[in-house]
Amino acid sequence: MASLGEVLDERRRASFAGRDAEIAVFRKALGTPGVIFVHGPGGVGKTALLGMFAHLAAQQGHTPVRIDARHLTLGRAALPAPDGVTRPVLLIDTYELLEPVDDWVRETYLPSLPGDCLVVIAGRTAPRPRWRADPACRVLPLDNLPPDDVWAWLAAQEVPAGARDRIAAISRGHPLTLSMLVDAVRRGATPRTLADLPDLVGALIVQLVDEAPSPRHRAALEVCAHAPVTTEDLLHTMVGGDVGEVFAWLRGRAFIEESPHGLYPHDVVRDLLDADLRWRDPARYADLHRRKLAAFHQQVTAVADERERLQILVRTVVLNGFRSGLAPLSTLAPTMGAYADGLTAHDHAPIEAMTAAWQGAGQAGLVVRWMRHRPGAFRVFRTAAGELCGYTACLDLTEADLGVDPGVDAMWRYASALGPLRPGEQIRAWRFFLDRDHGQRPSPSLTLFLACQMLDILQLRDDTAWSLVAAFEDAALWAPTMEFIDFWPAAGVPFPLFAHDWRRVGVAEWTEVLQARQLGATVRRADEGIGAAVLSRDEFTDAVRSALRHLHTPDLLRTNPLVRSRLVRRNTAAGDAPVDTLRRMIETGAAASELLTRTFVRPATSQERVAAALHLSFNTYRRHRDRAVADLVAALWKHETH
Repeated sequence: MASLGEVLDERRRASFAGRDAEIAVFRKALGTPGVIFVHGPGGVGKTALLGMFAHLAAQQGHTPVRIDARHLTLGRAALPAPDGVTRPVLLIDTYELLEPVDDWVRETYLPSLPGDCLVVIAGRTAPRPRWRADPACRVLPLDNLPPDDVWAWLAAQEVPAGARDRIAAISRGHPLTLSMLVDAVRRGATPRTLADLPDLVGALIVQLVDEAPSPRHRAALEVCAHAPVTTEDLLHTMVGGDVGEVFAWLRGRAFIEESPHGLYPHDVVRDLLDADLRWRDPARYADLHRRKLAAFHQQVTAVADERERLQILVRTVVLNGFRSGLAPLSTLAPTMGAYADGLTAHDHAPIEAMTAAWQGAGQAGLVVRWMRHRPGAFRVFRTAAGELCGYTACLDLTEADLGVDPGVDAMWRYASALGPLRPGEQIRAWRFFLDRDHGQRPSPSLTLFLACQMLDILQLRDDTAWSLVAAFEDAALWAPTMEFIDFWPAAGVPFPLFAHDWRRVGVAEWTEVLQARQLGATVRRADEGIGAAVLSRDEFTDAVRSALRHLHTPDLLRTNPLVRSRLVRRNTAAGDAPVDTLRRMIETGAAASELLTRTFVRPATSQERVAAALHLSFNTYRRHRDRAVADLVAALWKHETH
């Protein structure tokens, strides 16, 4: 009769999925002395892989010897010598606990083993440089399971097909998280995100994340989980003080990866830490989110190179897209080294060809027309090898552009009907987007396109009145995402068009709304912004004159159209009432004129007496008054439109 251990091992092997590449390396190494060093974060399946290696070794006539460093008394005599064992395969698990004697293991212990011994070491931390430099050592980094292996495993576990996509997305293919999610689903849970299962989050954090030695270290860990990448500069901004030691501690965690741009945690660890803080301390989470966005904006604007700016945006778009729960964003592809570049003459023919293939000859002809007349409006997307893989175009529209492109004509008519351009204002119109191989489906080009849109908003010029997005073909797919970033669907346009009027909802308010939506708060609908006032010059002039007359009548001043104007929104600090901002701006502008100050700001008597006090005839006084009012209107109008 089989022992309980044998029965359990058989069940574990039956539920094992994937790792074909690692198993192929092991099979090839069997019978050859050497070292295989497997490393990966906690819960990624190292122990399960060693179990499969032991089974395969036994099948091939080898004798597997398994050692778990958790069960050893640390010291040089702790590791056994498999003497007298036929064709030994030594499997050492949890090797990170043996790091204090790592040099001894490499230089003394392993050379003392039988000459036909194959050694497999598995630990959370990557091997030190001397292991990597050793030609007898093969290093195998272990990461999450790819989607096909996740689906195969879920099918083997008889998980209902309707739940597999959700579990696969939440787990990111992390084996321990995957198995715990399956257990939760079997117990009746229907999680949308990890945040729906705080008990599971807590259990996984204990398993995967080292305990932070101080509150500052814990805060640094939370920043690292919340930001796309973490540098010492970002930590200093977010945590304060000297952060060199804290950054070094972060860098040494087994679940922290390094990139050219900074540190970032393993995906599932990031999700766990983020979900835990959001559940445990919502107020601190919201504060962290706001401060991170402010630091991120400074980071982007401090970079001079557009390509590098976009790479920063790409990481943010992918991370926030996954957290958003919105289908088009949660499936964004990594860019795989693809980048945005300027249009060249060599790009015209392939762009025309891909547009004709995906969208027809008519659209291709329009693209050719705009490439000739506005080459600077185009951004082409290239693979890491420099090959063209997609493109987009954002046009600055003028009335002179009408009559040649029906799409542009429709966008212009929509904007003009809702809020005609005032002198000096412009429309930014995302007219085209396409990936050569995937059209508008998930691709590196789509990720770069969204990053381009976000960068355009961050760099928005004061003269931009409208941002219009007419590049998406599937309105139903993209409407929730565009609503999320406060773009409303345009009614009465014969193709998908999403709009935002920056005169009605400025960048500051847009940022607040976006933050609230990211935090799950209930905010107004995007199209409610349509109701705000966009004043013509004559309407603006009348409103300023009315504000001067009613400066000391709060009920009437509160109904002045300027209260909802771009001028007031842009200058209203957090916590202040817009009507108070309007009063302050009128008083500040009028302070340059003694006549306006006496007449409107501190009206102690009638205008006739003000004229007499200034030694002016009443007609002369009125001319000076009207000229001063006109100067005030001009100054405020400049604030409104620029």
